[in-house]
Amino acid sequence: MAESNFVDYVKIYCRSGKGGRGSTHMRREKYIPNGGPDGGDGGRGGHIILRGNRNYWTLLHLKYDRHAMAGHGESGSKNKSFGKDGADKVIEVPCGTVVYNAETGEYVCDVTEHGQEVVLLKGGRGGQGNWHFRTATRQAPRFAQPGEPMQEMTVILELKLLADVGLVGFPNAGKSTLLSAVSAAKPKIADYPFTTLEPNLGIVSYRDGKSFVMADIPGIIEGASEGKGLGLRFLRHIERNSLLLFMVPADSDDIRKEYEILLNELRTFNPEMLDKQRVLAITKSDMLDQELMDEIEPTLPEGIPHVFISSVSGLGISVLKDILWEELNKESNKIEAIVHRAKDVNKLQQELKDMGEDEELDYEYEDDGDDEDDFDYEYEEEDWEDK
Repeated sequence: MAESNFVDYVKIYCRSGKGGRGSTHMRREKYIPNGGPDGGDGGRGGHIILRGNRNYWTLLHLKYDRHAMAGHGESGSKNKSFGKDGADKVIEVPCGTVVYNAETGEYVCDVTEHGQEVVLLKGGRGGQGNWHFRTATRQAPRFAQPGEPMQEMTVILELKLLADVGLVGFPNAGKSTLLSAVSAAKPKIADYPFTTLEPNLGIVSYRDGKSFVMADIPGIIEGASEGKGLGLRFLRHIERNSLLLFMVPADSDDIRKEYEILLNELRTFNPEMLDKQRVLAITKSDMLDQELMDEIEPTLPEGIPHVFISSVSGLGISVLKDILWEELNKESNKIEAIVHRAKDVNKLQQELKDMGEDEELDYEYEDDGDDEDDFDYEYEEEDWEDK
């Protein structure tokens, strides 16, 4: 994976901007001996914002830019002048990105649509100037609100590909061959296991100009949900698929048993994946005649549609497309909101180590000393106005 440009897991440090302090300026002008307070409000600190962008398909652009920091708000000034708001930091991410807290493992948010914006960390609100605190008995207040402090968090960004159909199968089950046969995708195909080292997406054309998206992930082996092989790293990419296409070669010793092993790995990884509609494709069926197909059919798992296919000869491909399209458009098969589970902290540390993301990303910054004369003010919601 060192040579791959596909990055689906990255750890970054985020810090919003702190709010600018309010001004304690007193108006002093010629011929105006009692000008009174005229200190303006401080500006808002910048937000950290995630924005979905369909033009990205990987997190590679964040791999070498690990610190995302928004600008600080400027302090208020005389003549009731507001300080400038800090610049927001917008992080462009692929659609399907999920965010977790790197320290606690808690789910934070996800971005699923193009143009969708999520405020990850809010900037501190600017403090009010002394002009707001004048009263009949306190006509020259020499204090103002300090700006609210910044927020910081180290987060993990995980990419979970968005596709209609996800291909599930053991290595060399013919997943990449099928994807290349039904779409314009050109995944690497060879006669050895784990040829596919990263997920591939393809758009499958259907009748009357219709289409759907198919995702191919590296082959799953028994124990993948426990970290064996490459399956654990990429199983999350089929969490968002509305339909799972299980692929088992026709020359397998026991088709039902292989299907059950695959199903158990999904169950162990995330039990909610069993709620998805499933279709079974028996691949490499060009080596079978009709008599053998009739003998195999009674041994197949009950309750799920199945079809014998061959990506090389084209056997059953059109039938497979019909079945997939029919299942995708069933009312009971509409994609529902996914409940993202928090990560176990112990497993998270091992996961970060395996991904090479266990380095500390804390950012050292110097205090500008802007708040040395701040009045110790208790923040209350009614003291603020949305800015």
